[in-house]
Amino acid sequence: MKNTYTFYEAIEQNKRKTWLILFLISILLFFVCYSIIYFFNLGEIAIFIALLITLTVNYYAYKNSDKLILSISDAYEPKKDEYPYLINIVEGLSIAAGIPTPKIYVINDPSPNAFAAGKDPKNSAIAVTTGLLEKMNRLELEGVVAHEISHIKNYDVRLQTIAVVLVGLIVILGDSLKRSFYYGSFFSGKRKTKDQDFLGIISLIVALVAPLVATILRFALSRQREYMADATAAMLTRYPEGLASALEKIAKDPNPVRRANNITAPLYIADPLKKYNINNLFSTHPPIEERIKRLRMMGERWKLMGVK
Repeated sequence: MKNTYTFYEAIEQNKRKTWLILFLISILLFFVCYSIIYFFNLGEIAIFIALLITLTVNYYAYKNSDKLILSISDAYEPKKDEYPYLINIVEGLSIAAGIPTPKIYVINDPSPNAFAAGKDPKNSAIAVTTGLLEKMNRLELEGVVAHEISHIKNYDVRLQTIAVVLVGLIVILGDSLKRSFYYGSFFSGKRKTKDQDFLGIISLIVALVAPLVATILRFALSRQREYMADATAAMLTRYPEGLASALEKIAKDPNPVRRANNITAPLYIADPLKKYNINNLFSTHPPIEERIKRLRMMGERWKLMGVK
């Protein structure tokens, strides 16, 4: 009974963290928007315009971020007779997890990888590459799919999917703001007051810091949630070695996912860009060797306990 409570307590904690982190990222987005709008000399109305933009972007991200990510990733819905074994695995694990069956998408790419996107268990999707389907045996594929279903069950997808859009916009706007400072457009023209010069410096700091903070924040959350999804996947399949073996194959494959980028990378089960960073602060995922080690240790403990 205690284990069940702890598991559901972790899911509720995930939900609370989701809204807190989205709120913090939204604040960063507001400051970046305000920093840009301020220089159009709109006075105090700039605050309301920045707030309106922030709320509008959040609403759009909540409603459409999953569709946008799937489109960017060039994912398509396969016909029912195209990958029947994949559909069978997803349906079976969804029943085991107690969630509605997510939509299934395929990405035509030789690099083995996968990700989940969506708002909640009722509105979610799993995307896998053709490379994953070709290079994994059934037990390994079950491990990967179980990992993605775990993200859906644990409500990780809501934060990750919406954050992709918000952080992506912060990075783009921050870059635009930095370029404007670089080319002098914000300091050219009529003479500025001391207050305007001060706010200009603050805006430059926001342009430099906000994208970095937003990205690091999301990467840190992504790393912690990968461990939880691995553990949940092992419980769903009752076979930790399946996912461990799949992660080994993914790590050994040298090919990056062609349509992946720095913004969408944290969504994948393993770094799709193949930029395994020794600095954990800037890593999209925890060390894959550590994930494999933990899964195999879990398997050994289960053997000793007689778990089947």
